[in-house]
Amino acid sequence: MIYNEEKIKSYLKNILSIPSPSGYTSKIMDYIIDELQILNAPYIITNKGAVIVTLKGKNNDYQRTLSAHVDTLGAMVKNINTSGSLAIDPIGGFMMNSIEGENCQIETINGETFTGTIQTTKPSVHINGSDARELKRVPENMEVILDEKISSKLEVEELGISVGDFICFDARTIFTQKGFIKSRHLDDKASVAILLYVIKYTLESKIELPYTTNIYISNYEEVGHGASSAIPLKTKEFISVDMGCPGPLQNSSEYSVCICAKDSSGPYDLGLRRKLTEVCKNENIDYKIDVYPHYGSDASAALRAGWDIKTALIGAGIFASHGYERTHMDSILATLDLIIKYNMLE
Repeated sequence: MIYNEEKIKSYLKNILSIPSPSGYTSKIMDYIIDELQILNAPYIITNKGAVIVTLKGKNNDYQRTLSAHVDTLGAMVKNINTSGSLAIDPIGGFMMNSIEGENCQIETINGETFTGTIQTTKPSVHINGSDARELKRVPENMEVILDEKISSKLEVEELGISVGDFICFDARTIFTQKGFIKSRHLDDKASVAILLYVIKYTLESKIELPYTTNIYISNYEEVGHGASSAIPLKTKEFISVDMGCPGPLQNSSEYSVCICAKDSSGPYDLGLRRKLTEVCKNENIDYKIDVYPHYGSDASAALRAGWDIKTALIGAGIFASHGYERTHMDSILATLDLIIKYNMLE
C-alpha cells in the first residue's frame, strides 16, 4: 500500500506545534476535531474531553478500539518566588535535567501566554562555580525565568500569572532530510498523527472493515487515567498505540514497529500479540518485540479500571523517551502499515 508521507508529516508537525500538557488539552482537541470534520468522520467527545471516532464495520458486536494520547509532559506553577521567578511542579514523569535550559510558555487561567526559560536556581558557573554543576536537579531547585522586565512577586501577579497556570515545554521539532524526526512529545503525538491518518486513509479508500473499529484519542494518559473510562462497550480488542523504547539491553528500534510483550502493568494478551506479529510476518512489516519495565499505557489504565478486554501495545520506536526524543519515518510507516493491515484482518 502507498501512503502519503507528506500528509503524515503535516499532521505530526501541526500536532507537535500545539502545547498540550495533561490538563491543558482543549486547544489540541479543537485541532483534532477540525481535522475530523474535514474528513467527515463520525466522532463523540467524552465528558472528560477525549475524542472517539467510530468507523463502522461488518461485525458491530465484536469491536476493536485503538488509542493514542494527545496529552504530554509539562509542569504547573507551584509558587511565585519573591524574585519574580516561578517555582514548578512536574506533570508526568521526567528527569529534571532534561528540561534545564528549555524555553517554555506559561498559559494563564485567563487565556494569556507568556514565555520564559527553565533554569536551575544556580544557573551560572561564573557566579556559582562548582555549586552550579553539583546542584541536584530536582523540582525545588528549578524555576522559570520569565521574559518580562520584572523583579518581584507582585509584578508577576500584576501580569496575571498565578499558581496553577500551565507551563508548556518548547517542542523544538525538526524533520531531517534523512527521515529522522527530533522533538519533544513524540510520545505520543507521533501515534496521534498516525491514527489521524488511519482515519483519513480508511474513509477516503472506502475500506470495508470486518469489525467496527474505534479510534480513541485520550487526554490524561501521562497522569495515569487516560483510557480508564468511556471505552466503547462492545470493545473486545484494545490496542494502545504509544511507543517503543530503543536503548541499551532493549530490542526496540527507531526503524521498526515495536510490539510490547510486557510492561510494568504485566503481560499483554498473548493471543492478540500473536495476531499482530503474524500480520507483520505475512505483510513483511519490520517489527520488534520488547519488554519495558518502567512503562504503562492507556491499555494499562483500562485494565486497572476493570474493563474486560484483550489488550496490546504497539508504537514507533522513540529514542530518549520523556526527554528530547527522536524517531524515524521508517518506524512511523511500519506502525501505520501494521494498523491498517490489522484493521482489515478478518
